[in-house]
Amino acid sequence: MKTKQQGFTLLEIIVVITIIAILAAYIAPKVAGRADDARISKVKNDIQVLESALELYRLDNFKYPSTDEGLQALVTRPSADMKNWKDGGYIKKLRKDPWGNDYQYVSPGRDNAAFDIYSFGADNAEGGEGPDADLGTWNLDS
Repeated sequence: MKTKQQGFTLLEIIVVITIIAILAAYIAPKVAGRADDARISKVKNDIQVLESALELYRLDNFKYPSTDEGLQALVTRPSADMKNWKDGGYIKKLRKDPWGNDYQYVSPGRDNAAFDIYSFGADNAEGGEGPDADLGTWNLDS
């Protein structure tokens, strides 16, 4: 008795591969855009956490850290004469931005702000557009 072999024909396989390729071409750009949105959202959240820690620092020490002291002043005591600095720091550690770079800090900041915290974006260089754009305290709402 002969058994009938079952399987897919070459034409059926080509049709399935074509359908998968069309779906991938349509979906991939949408998913890639979501990754950039997620990174930007993380930067915004990180900056808000750092802003809150800086406010606590100012309440205890009556000033914000200088540009030279930087955000590291939230983790380690900048100088021995800071008597009100909170033991243990204001945050556990400084995190990197989503592209693996340090967050930037200047005091005073632009437009008469007490300070600015920012990320240079994906290109880690000043300026840029899209995912390369700088994102900081001055443009968190945009």
